[in-house]
Amino acid sequence: MFKTAPELFKYPKYWASCFDPAPFLPMSRTEMDALGWDSCDIILVTGDAYVDHPSFGMAVTGRLLEAQGYRVGIIAQPDWQSADDFKALGQPNLYFGVTAGNMDSMINRYTADLKVRNEDAYTPNNEGGRRPDRAVLVYSQRCKEAFPETPIVLGGIEASLRRIAQYDYWSNKVRHSVLFDSNADILLYGNAERALVEVSHQLANQVPISEITDVRGTVVVRKSVPQGWTEIDSSRIDWPHDLAADAQFDVPNPYEQRQALSDVAEKQCSSSPGDSSDVQAVRIIPMPLQRKFDVEHEKTCIRLPSFEKVRNDPALYAHASRVLHVEANPHNAHVLVQKHGNREVWVNPPPIPLTTEEIDGVFDLPYARVPHPSYGKARIPAYDMIKTSINIMRGCFGGCTFCSITEHEGRIIQSRSHDSILREVDDIKAKVPGFSGSLSDLGGPTANMYTLQCKDDEIQANCRRLSCVYPTICKNLKTSHQKTTELYRKVRKVPGIHTVAVASGLRYDLAVEDPEYVKELVTHHVGGYLKIAPEHTEDRPLNMMMKPGMGSYDRFKKMFDQFSKQAGKKQYLIPYFIAAHPGCEDEDMVNLALWLKRHDMKVDQVQTFYPSPMSLATAMYYSGKNPLKKVTYKSGRVNVVKKIEQRQLQKALLRYHDKNGWQMIRQALTQMGLERLIGNGPNQLIPAEEKATTGKKYQAPAKSRKFSKGSKPVKKIKKVKQKSHKPK
Repeated sequence: MFKTAPELFKYPKYWASCFDPAPFLPMSRTEMDALGWDSCDIILVTGDAYVDHPSFGMAVTGRLLEAQGYRVGIIAQPDWQSADDFKALGQPNLYFGVTAGNMDSMINRYTADLKVRNEDAYTPNNEGGRRPDRAVLVYSQRCKEAFPETPIVLGGIEASLRRIAQYDYWSNKVRHSVLFDSNADILLYGNAERALVEVSHQLANQVPISEITDVRGTVVVRKSVPQGWTEIDSSRIDWPHDLAADAQFDVPNPYEQRQALSDVAEKQCSSSPGDSSDVQAVRIIPMPLQRKFDVEHEKTCIRLPSFEKVRNDPALYAHASRVLHVEANPHNAHVLVQKHGNREVWVNPPPIPLTTEEIDGVFDLPYARVPHPSYGKARIPAYDMIKTSINIMRGCFGGCTFCSITEHEGRIIQSRSHDSILREVDDIKAKVPGFSGSLSDLGGPTANMYTLQCKDDEIQANCRRLSCVYPTICKNLKTSHQKTTELYRKVRKVPGIHTVAVASGLRYDLAVEDPEYVKELVTHHVGGYLKIAPEHTEDRPLNMMMKPGMGSYDRFKKMFDQFSKQAGKKQYLIPYFIAAHPGCEDEDMVNLALWLKRHDMKVDQVQTFYPSPMSLATAMYYSGKNPLKKVTYKSGRVNVVKKIEQRQLQKALLRYHDKNGWQMIRQALTQMGLERLIGNGPNQLIPAEEKATTGKKYQAPAKSRKFSKGSKPVKKIKKVKQKSHKPK
C-alpha cells in the first residue's frame, strides 16, 4: 500500500518561533546574547566547518529546526580532547544532535590503501586532523560527559551507514551498531527531515526519549520485541528442507534462548483478567514460511542474525546485508531487529520520501550561503566547490553495489520544482560574493534522474528490486528527461546567467533513452569534458557492481560525438574506472587496460575499491559471498582482492601508461602467461624493458597464477575483442 506522512511544515511551532531567524546559527554565547537567547533548545555538534548552505547537512538540519520554532546552536569541529568545547553554548533544553559531518570521518581521513590524508576539504584552509576517527562515537561520549542527562540524537551519513552491525574496513572486523557503541539515545538515518521534526516535537511535548520507539527512519535499542508482534525469523540460512511440513506451527528460533511459545500461552491463559496477559506473546515464523501466514504488517519485524553471529560467520553477514537492502522500500519495508548481547537494535522502516512541496520548503529556508563569519578569510575547499552549484534532487535507484547513496538517501527520487530551483538561482546571484554568472552544477546524486519515477504508485509500493536499471531498465520506470531538459532551458534564460554546467554523475544508460536530452546536455552544458562512470569493461566485475555493459557506453559516446560535432565543439568523455572491486580478476583488469590503450585513454583519476560501511560490495568483500542472490553456505564464492600487492597491481593496470607500475605489471603478465603483451607493438600493453626500474615488484597470489573457473584469458590473439552489450 502506498503510504503518506504528516506534512513537514504543518506541525504546531515551538514557542521560540517568536524569535526572528538568525543571520547565522550561533556558535558562541556572545552570538546567543545578540539574538536575545538565554539558552539553546537544540545544539548540533558537527565534524565540518559551519557553512550556511543547503549542501551542508548541519545547515539544513539547523534551518529546518529553526523553521519549526526552535533555537538552534552549532558546535563545529570541537576539540574532542576534553568536554570543554561541548559546554560552550550551555546545556540544550531538548537534546544534542551529533554528526561526523557531510563525510564519514574514516573515509575523510584515510585512503583506500589506509594511508592518512593530510587534507580535509570541509575544514578551514584544508587542514587535516580536525575531527577524530569515528567522530560520532567520540562526540557522543563527550556530550554525555558534558551533560549526562541530556538526550543525544545521532544523524548524518556516518551514523546512517552504521545503523546495524557492519564490517569495518579500518579495523578489519565487524563492529556493533554505532547506536549501541555510542550510548546515544536514538539514531536518525537517511536525510531524516521527517524523523528530525517528529522526534523534536515529541521531546518538546515532554515525551521521554526512551518512549520514542516507533518513528520511521529511526533506530533505537530495546530490551526485547514487544508482545503482540510477529517476528519473521531470518537469523539463519540453513533451514531444513522439510520445514514446510510444520507450516501450521509457529517454530521458535533455535538460536535464541527463549521460553517456548506454548509455555507463554499457557501462562497467559492462567493469568487473571486485566493484567498484561491480555497482550499476545511474540509470534515467531521462520523466514521460509512467512508467506504461509497472515500477519499484520505494521506489527511484524524481521529478525536478522545477531551481532555475534555476523561477526563470526561471514555468510550470515552477507545474508543480513541482503535482507537489509531488500527491506529498503519505505512503502513495504518491515522493522528490522538485531540482537547485540542481551539487547535489541530496532530499525524502524525508512521514512516516507518528501513531496515536491516539502523538499522545496527545505531548500527555500533562509540560508546565508556563505561560511560563518568566525572563519574570516580562511578558505574552505568544499564550499568553494559547491557555492554556485544547485542540488535539484535526492536519491538514486541505480543500486550500484559499491555506492552508499541508495542506503542513505533511498531509491525513490525526490525532486524539487522548477520554481524552487529558479529561486535558488536568484539567491545565488544575490548572496554569493563575486558571483560571475556561472553555475558550477545543476544536479544531484545522479544528474539525470530528476523527476524519474515509477509509472504507478501501487507498483512502486510493492517493488523490492535492488535497482530500477539493472540488469535492464525496468519497464515500469519513466525514462523521459523532458522536465530536466525544460529546466536546463529555463535556467539558461535567467538574466545574469551565462554558463550552466552539469558536473554531477550521469547515468548514460538512461540518457540514451532520450536523445533530445543528450543533445541539450552536450550542446549547452558540457565545458569540453564530461565525466561518466562505466567503472569497468568486463562483464564479471560489472555484474558484481550492478552496472550496465559497454554497449550502453558505446551508444552514449556515439550520441555525444554526434551532437558535439553538430554544435561545432571539440568535447571529450572522461570515464571513471574502479580497480580491485569484488568479482574482479587480474585478467579482467588486463582486458580493461588493453581497452584503454586501444582507445588511447590515459586515465589518471582512478580509484581502488573502498569498502564503505553497509554497501553490498562491502558485504562481498568481507564474506566472499554474493548478496545479490539468495545466500547459502553452498553458494559460490566471489573473488575478493584484499592483498595490498594485488590491489596495487590492479590500480597499476588502470594506469598502464605510468612507468612506475611497469615492473609490477611485467612480472604479473609473465606469471599469468601473457608475456606476448609485453613489448612495443601496437597490440602490446607495456614496453619490454626500461632503463630505470622504479616500480614495485608484484608477487601474485597462488590462485592468480591460473584463471578461475569461467574466466576467459587473453591468449593466442593479437587483439582482445570486446563484446557489445545492448540493453534489452
